[in-house]
Amino acid sequence: MKIGVILVVDDEAGQRETLAGVLRDRGHTVLEAADGAAALALLRRESIDLLLTDMRMPGLSGHELLIECRELKPDVPVVVMTAYGTVDVAVAAMKSGAADFLTKPIDLDQLEIVVDRALATRELVRENRALRRRLEESIGGFRLLGGSEALRDVLLRAGRTAETDATALILGESGTGKELLARSIHDLGKRSAGPFVAVNCSALPETLLESELFGHVRGAFTGADRDRIGRVEAARGGTLFLDEIGDLSPAVQVKLLRFLQDQEYTPVGDVRPRRGDVRVLAATNRDLPAAIADGSFREDLFYRLNVVNLVLPPLRERREDIPELAAHFLEVYARRYDRRARTFSREAMDCIMSHPFKGNVRELENAIEQTVVLTRGEVIHRNDLPAALCGPDRADHELPDASMVRGDLNDFLVGIERKIVTETLARFHGNQSDTARHLGLTESGLRYKLKKWRDARKG
Repeated sequence: MKIGVILVVDDEAGQRETLAGVLRDRGHTVLEAADGAAALALLRRESIDLLLTDMRMPGLSGHELLIECRELKPDVPVVVMTAYGTVDVAVAAMKSGAADFLTKPIDLDQLEIVVDRALATRELVRENRALRRRLEESIGGFRLLGGSEALRDVLLRAGRTAETDATALILGESGTGKELLARSIHDLGKRSAGPFVAVNCSALPETLLESELFGHVRGAFTGADRDRIGRVEAARGGTLFLDEIGDLSPAVQVKLLRFLQDQEYTPVGDVRPRRGDVRVLAATNRDLPAAIADGSFREDLFYRLNVVNLVLPPLRERREDIPELAAHFLEVYARRYDRRARTFSREAMDCIMSHPFKGNVRELENAIEQTVVLTRGEVIHRNDLPAALCGPDRADHELPDASMVRGDLNDFLVGIERKIVTETLARFHGNQSDTARHLGLTESGLRYKLKKWRDARKG
């Protein structure tokens, strides 16, 4: 049962006091008003979760109070009370925005049901507003960070898509944020109160994927000892996200095509078709037109999925977003691991900006997380970054001038290697695991080098 602050408005003192007493007994905080004017005054100065008002009152009527409340505090649900038989009054109130109505004499069990339902709706509205506020902190209400034109174009199309129930196909390289975009479309759409259910189509073998999607009945196959609902049913009222859609087998493609055509499916082992109620979003990093050409993907399924086409650009095509993304991941992981890291040096950011990021945002996030774990200071320097992040030109930046080389070249290079390893080991306070990871070595390889240098000194 939901608990809230309820304003009871009725010019009949006995009726008002009875309702207020019942609601207080059930844990609610109750305010009372004998007429519409007094109720409006309370609405203006108090935090009200539910307005329960009689319709027929002298002065400001319940219907007029309802309209005033919708203007003053549109999030407060209003339940109206009418005399038995005045259905037309109740209908008019519902058209004006009332959440529900009760007929007099009030049935106390029905009162509890209606109040609980109205307060639950109020809570859901608050949660949705908080969610939208969080989403609006990023571009256009989406979870993907960045202000590049390439990303903005995609988010503009995605925002228009979110306003509908249209099926959308999200394309892009691995690590570009396809599932994040799908979740944002769901969160901003009219199905946001429903579940978001994701299925990785490449993670399950064909024999299990159909059951995973559509469910099965008891006895459908060996081990099916009970009925089991599929992801389509689990996503009822919400969004079904099919990731790696390009990896579907031909048999499952046929079943999915039928479902997309009329939202009808049949659980494995059953003969009775059932109806679903989901919005479908799909994603892949495969070239589907090429897959159609080689016969591995159905052309008709492609057109069913491709009602709206959203292509997320790779990170290398929106490099201006890298500083914002890097700063965001730095903050997230510094908080998670209780580290002091707060910012990047110019050299470190130059290094990050020049990296090709074949793994896109996921690769950037992984690199920043690794850096935060292994860094002690507040500023991330170039040498704090993983060796792989600075690319093949890192060694070129750190090579000494050729004129410095004297004597045996091999001895000179060994000396440079020893200096780098020794300084890195000191920076990680003698921790060989962290040192090896930072330098791209195995722990056994690092130990071998250290032992060889110790033995050389003894000799």
